[in-house]
Amino acid sequence: MPAKRTTIPLAVSVFLAGTPTTAQPIPRQEPVGAVRIAFDRKGETAVRAAGVADRATGRKLTADDPARIASISKLVVAIGVMRLVEAGTLDLDADISRWLGARLRNPAFPDAPITLRQLLSHTSSLTDTVDYVLPLDADMQAVLADPKAWDAEHAPGRFYRYANFNTPVVAAVMEKATGERFDLLMKRLVLDPFELDACYNWASCSAQAKARAVVQYRERQPTRDTRDMIAACPVAPASDGSCDLSKWQAGRNGAIFSPQGGLRISGRDLARIGRILLNGGELDGVRLLTPASVRTLLAPLWTYDGTNGEPEKGFLCRYGLATQVLATRQEGCRDDPFADGRPRVGHAGDAYGLKSGLWLDIARGTGVAYFATDVLDADTGIKSAFTRVEEELARNLRP
Repeated sequence: MPAKRTTIPLAVSVFLAGTPTTAQPIPRQEPVGAVRIAFDRKGETAVRAAGVADRATGRKLTADDPARIASISKLVVAIGVMRLVEAGTLDLDADISRWLGARLRNPAFPDAPITLRQLLSHTSSLTDTVDYVLPLDADMQAVLADPKAWDAEHAPGRFYRYANFNTPVVAAVMEKATGERFDLLMKRLVLDPFELDACYNWASCSAQAKARAVVQYRERQPTRDTRDMIAACPVAPASDGSCDLSKWQAGRNGAIFSPQGGLRISGRDLARIGRILLNGGELDGVRLLTPASVRTLLAPLWTYDGTNGEPEKGFLCRYGLATQVLATRQEGCRDDPFADGRPRVGHAGDAYGLKSGLWLDIARGTGVAYFATDVLDADTGIKSAFTRVEEELARNLRP
């Protein structure tokens, strides 16, 4: 049954549609709120925000309000991984069993090691056929021992299949290698050097950020990050309902802080992440990564050839280390929401009614960061496999 369509005030429609021809509301469901920031290597070039962050209070949405940014979280995790690679703490191509302290294998391919490069590029042969949202006290190794968690037909490194479960495994490796709790480690490695008021799963976010949280909606019903949700357990509670983070053990459960999608970050701070990458790993005199590491991060490792992976109806056709590359010239690919054929690198996000994107045109030195809440999956795009709202937010970009 199709979702019920409603109308919203013209102000939001003007922002999203871009070229309204009348003063009448557009008769379709628009997002509850949306933020879009265009930027170049030097700074922001255009900032727009429309709608509300919280329907219950009517609080207007701003570019400084943090949202659960969904799978762009993976890209930020990869930046943290590359920092540890540069420090010699991790190795992209080593068997991760050496850090986990237990042998990790696809049961169908027991001699094939699993590496960070495979996990970050979704070629590890892990799948999402088992639940990757694990309770606080879960033993992730026991979940990974289930053959149902793995692709029994394709060996590690041989086939692309997007799987959220890859990133909690990456987080577990990071914890075991450093002895630090994942969310705090990410603050040290990526967020704090640039004073980004962001966090994974709210546990380490400031009170000010929590007060500005963007509530997420699906068909106008809240799905994530209401005040009550934030005040409760910031992670998936233990199996007995308790929420004692002091019982955390390094590497036992890399899913606790939702590394695959749980980053809370504002549009403005997300744009700063983009500018770090546009500038080869440096921003405002602070160097986070070397240019070589940024190139490694953004380079495609998999390109769809018709048989070597799952392109999700043309949405995903090139992928690197937790980075998508757009505008693939291959039959069946519809991965260009900008509709201009230019290659861009970054990541999309989709969870709990939110759609997001961080896209960089490296050649031109420009980028865009955006998110919108309460986007209907049925509201398909015209030019691509992205939704209409994503296409409109993307195509407002000016070089």
